[in-house]
Amino acid sequence: MEFIAGLSEWGYFGLFIAAFLAGSIIPFSSEAVLGLLLIAGYDSWGCVFSATLGNWLGGVTCYYIGYLGKTEWIHTYLKIPEEKLSKMQRFLKGKGSLFGFFVFIPVIGDIMIVTLGLLRANPLGTLLSMMVGKFSRYYLVVIGINYLKEWFPNLF
Repeated sequence: MEFIAGLSEWGYFGLFIAAFLAGSIIPFSSEAVLGLLLIAGYDSWGCVFSATLGNWLGGVTCYYIGYLGKTEWIHTYLKIPEEKLSKMQRFLKGKGSLFGFFVFIPVIGDIMIVTLGLLRANPLGTLLSMMVGKFSRYYLVVIGINYLKEWFPNLF
């Protein structure tokens, strides 16, 4: 919790770092940092932009690790087990880059983006659809937090 609070003290840059970590294979809650910034009065659009960009770049990193095609790196450094990677490859084979939209889903999203890279899914299509998905996720989180602030003003 101290790390999350520390990142929130860095403002938009701290949110960018939190989102980058969460967008890579590292389990991290960028939503907690986002919530703290919104409660502190930071601009909603600035938060959405910082979080989307950081999370997207974390996903781009995972995509290109997969694109390199070094499965031993994927297993060693990203800690994705062979059976999960194989299962995701079977699921995504022939489905296309639009599945990049769904990489914001916790746990399977990380495996999905690495697999899309490994399968050499269209980079432009994958990265654009991933950005739309990540933007949508953060936009909805901001809307939800703003509603909570309206409904429960005494809590914030």
